[in-house]
Amino acid sequence: MSNTERHVSRITIRASIQDVWKELTKTDDVQKAMFNMRLHTDRQEVGGQVRMRSPDGKWTGVVGEITVWEPPHRYAHTFRFTNFEDPPCTVLYELEEVEGGVQFTLTADGIPAGTKTAKQMKSGSDMICKSLKSILETGRLPFGTRLLYTLFKLMAPMTPKKCRTEHWPLAT
Repeated sequence: MSNTERHVSRITIRASIQDVWKELTKTDDVQKAMFNMRLHTDRQEVGGQVRMRSPDGKWTGVVGEITVWEPPHRYAHTFRFTNFEDPPCTVLYELEEVEGGVQFTLTADGIPAGTKTAKQMKSGSDMICKSLKSILETGRLPFGTRLLYTLFKLMAPMTPKKCRTEHWPLAT
């Protein structure tokens, strides 16, 4: 019996591979498909640090390190929620050009079984895929996702203090 889990989400998006890659890796704006967080990194290459931060920069929800960087086809990083004490897992984003668009595959691997991280990763991966598709095909998030993000914003003051960005700087 394994102590880790693997979750794979896959969806076809009617967009160019460059547009999908840009949406996944942009640092100049929030990534709406990624829970409206903003990607902060010291460099976009293997070994680069990853911090997913709130739009205002006050909170850091995810930390990790880039393990694969092969534009515009593959990008992976370690992944740890700052609000849980669970060990990290790995997230891999794969893009493959197919007829009519891009097949986007999100694989979360090495997820510690039976943890809060495992529960969040399963539902979160599917939501990321659906949100990414909606953003790139329609320019908007699904209505339910927009409502959820409004709730996140309202609940921000209840975020644990250990998630404050000052506790998760990019090392220099």
